Amino acid sequence: MDALDVLGRSVQHTHELLAARFDQASAMMRTPCQPRKGYEHIDTFLAIASKHLAAVDAALLPAVRRSVPDGSQLVHDYLRVARELELALAHVKAREYGSVFQAGRSWGSVWADVGEALVAQRRRERELVGRLAARLDHGALDDLTERLYRSEVSAPTRPHPYAPHTRLAGLVARKVMHAADLFWDTVEGRMVPEPVRPAHQHPGRLTQYLLADPWFDEEQPRS
Repeated sequence: MDALDVLGRSVQHTHELLAARFDQASAMMRTPCQPRKGYEHIDTFLAIASKHLAAVDAALLPAVRRSVPDGSQLVHDYLRVARELELALAHVKAREYGSVFQAGRSWGSVWADVGEALVAQRRRERELVGRLAARLDHGALDDLTERLYRSEVSAPTRPHPYAPHTRLAGLVARKVMHAADLFWDTVEGRMVPEPVRPAHQHPGRLTQYLLADPWFDEEQPRS
């Protein structure tokens, strides 16, 4: 479906990047001259994953609640698996920084939990995107894709599994956690990559008019 391309391709690209960063981080690559090199890859993976999860909370979940008939149940099911991933990411961070509660666990066990949770979260997120694409028109999906990107830019860079995720409490928590994470990123000299802006969006109605190239999709339900 064409309508899926805008939002769906953006989410697919993010998950391809996450998979590549996960492989890089879990390989724990380092050299004798750079003993903490592997931890740089871990920090990058944690930041990208945390930012995307928070952006889904901020942009996609409200849209699902508004636009999809059984949206509240879909959001509930998604949050269950998303929190499992956040918990797994929090365990990675704890293991990386020497928490006594994680000292007895092997890195292999920690990464296995993350890999399993990442697959489950990706499956649920794709379901959300598919349901939105079935309900929204091209313009609404363009706007939602841009909202997802902007939310990711200003999202927290660390996992916060026990913080509120939705509604006003979630909005306030993300703002507070973003400010706190930004402070510690600066103190620790932690490099956080910027999200990649979606490469292509459908032209808006004015652009379609000026180009004399309107989009018609008779079968696409309107919100």
